[in-house]
Amino acid sequence: MVGTAKNDDGNIPYSALSPEQRRRYDLLLAGLDLLDQAIAVFDATPKLVTWNKAMLRLLDFPESMVRVGTPFEEFARFNAERGEYGPGDIDTLVRARVAAARSFQPHYVERARPNGRILAVRGVPIPNLGFVSLWTDITEQRRAAQLIEEQNAQLENRVRERTAELEAANARLAQANLEIDDIADALRRSENRLQLIIDSIPALIAYVGSDDVYRFANRGYAEWFGFAKEAIVGRSIGEVFGADAFAQIQPHLERARAGERVSYEYSRTLADGRMVHARSVVVPELDGDGRTVGFFVMSIDITEQKASQAALVQAQKMEAVGQLTGGLAHDFNNLLTIIIGNLSALQQRVGAGPGAEFVDPSLQAARRGAELIRRLLTFSRRQSLAPTAVEVGVLVHNMTHLLARTLGETIRIHLRLPGEPVHALVDPHQLENAILNLAINARDAMPEGGELTIGVSRRELDDALAAVVEVPPGDYVQIDVGDTGKGIEPAVLQRVFEPFFTTKDFGSGSGLGLSMVYGFVRQSGGNIRIRSTPGRGTHVRFVLPTAAASVVAPERAAPATSGARALDGPVLLVEDEPEVRKVVRMQLTGLGHAVIEAADGVEALGLLQHVDDIALLVSDTVMPGGIGGRELARRARALRPQLPILLVTGYASEATPTDELPADVPTLRKPFDQTALAATLAALLGPEPGAPGGVEGASPTAAAAAAEAQAQARITNTTTEPRPQ
Repeated sequence: MVGTAKNDDGNIPYSALSPEQRRRYDLLLAGLDLLDQAIAVFDATPKLVTWNKAMLRLLDFPESMVRVGTPFEEFARFNAERGEYGPGDIDTLVRARVAAARSFQPHYVERARPNGRILAVRGVPIPNLGFVSLWTDITEQRRAAQLIEEQNAQLENRVRERTAELEAANARLAQANLEIDDIADALRRSENRLQLIIDSIPALIAYVGSDDVYRFANRGYAEWFGFAKEAIVGRSIGEVFGADAFAQIQPHLERARAGERVSYEYSRTLADGRMVHARSVVVPELDGDGRTVGFFVMSIDITEQKASQAALVQAQKMEAVGQLTGGLAHDFNNLLTIIIGNLSALQQRVGAGPGAEFVDPSLQAARRGAELIRRLLTFSRRQSLAPTAVEVGVLVHNMTHLLARTLGETIRIHLRLPGEPVHALVDPHQLENAILNLAINARDAMPEGGELTIGVSRRELDDALAAVVEVPPGDYVQIDVGDTGKGIEPAVLQRVFEPFFTTKDFGSGSGLGLSMVYGFVRQSGGNIRIRSTPGRGTHVRFVLPTAAASVVAPERAAPATSGARALDGPVLLVEDEPEVRKVVRMQLTGLGHAVIEAADGVEALGLLQHVDDIALLVSDTVMPGGIGGRELARRARALRPQLPILLVTGYASEATPTDELPADVPTLRKPFDQTALAATLAALLGPEPGAPGGVEGASPTAAAAAAEAQAQARITNTTTEPRPQ
């Protein structure tokens, strides 16, 4: 069919249609062209809007005439001039038909064309828009009717002549056969069109007999099970589904066999090991006696939906864990602020005198606790690699307590560490994350408990071996992580590093753990291999480039004792935790500052409004009462634009809140001691006149504390057990 959409004259250009509109428009045109009837649509003027190919075939109009916008009058005049309307005045004949068209009344006429064909002409108005004309070739019908009339007349005239009766019967039989053939052809065409439609819809459709054998399946259904459309017919449900999937659906089929409409979900494993999921509706077909003679099945592939649901659940879990971790970090950091602050003050008082042997280890343990919280919070963060020289043996040893709590009491941990320092050029936090991922995988492989062995050693790779593992030859640090779990099947072992591939139950694992480990090791210049035997455990080995110990970042020197410049007024300290407020007040007074206190933001705002000589605001970030530290800082700056402000917080999140702060408002993380506070104030206020520049702002840093702990761990925890081969 040829046609167009509307443009500025009332039609839209085809090019202006959206892809979906074009698809629908083309499908409509193609469908109309399949009709044996001629069809034409005229608008209210009336002018031709659209038509199908049968119009040209049945009415013999010139192709140059049949175009969008041709007036109806032009078609009528063409027909009148070639004798389609019989004798008479051309203009009169044309006016009569144009007037009938403009009346927009439904009509039906039969017209014999000069070529002997008989057309049934039907006009159907479209209210306020135009009308549709349909032309049907009824020549054969009229001829058949005429033939029947003639045969009836012959039968009446020759009723006593048996030969004539037989001839008439044969004629009728022949005509009937022709009609049957025509009907059969029409049915086949209709069936083919219906089959095309069923194969095109986005659903899996099938029909199964009462003997559980497929009688029909559309293309989508057959392909979902890995069969050609023709190959699935004649197979049983068990043969198509496989034993495992058939066992899932069999109870539902029994209910359908009893005449019940059922809906269910099931899963099946493809040949490549991928799991797919479907939701099915089974409708039983009943005969006149109410017996089930078959089943209509419609299924939908819900694999992506399941994956999306699992991803959403995982995201929600991670969000909840993040919120919980942030709250716990805040509370623990407040506790550690109190502990470290009081221990630091006690350390200053006792010095090297009696009791120092108890204070120093306690303070060191508190700082290590702060570092442990920091490590726990960094495991879930995505960070760019920051490689440095890491003493791998000490790093592994320091993770022991974390691993023990993560793996549980049923798993024993064995460390095989070298007797001398072994440094690798690697991001320490990412290395911790990789070891933790491998340990968690090992835990999952040992649900009844077992042994986890972590070994660290030096490894030299020659040219041949380096070419095999795809790294440059040279010296490397080798890390081995082995378990006594259930192991991995060979077919699965080849895919363990693929993103999103997991052997865990659907929705219980993201499939990214080993992928992240692989990416980290490769990005760090190393490589990783896995060996596993089903029933005997798994061994993961990866190598990382070595680093010279001389490039290890040196520990910070003891911070200078110079403080910040003197203030002209008191410090307003705002903290809702009384014990934390007491510790910070003690630190501020120890630095020579006068302090006034407020328990929340509301009280602090009142003091800012009525105490003119406040020279510094130090506030906690999260407080009750409706005004937190950030809001208090914003309001304080509105009252006093030049007021120095320092915020302190026990949260680890670096997310930027919606209430933006000025760039010169720093945040000090809890826990901190007096030295760290002094350094921060010196940076905020400026150093005391005459003091040397560059006041360090930290107590013995986390790196220094960790280094000291590492040295002790290396002495006391090195083993000489044989390394895994």
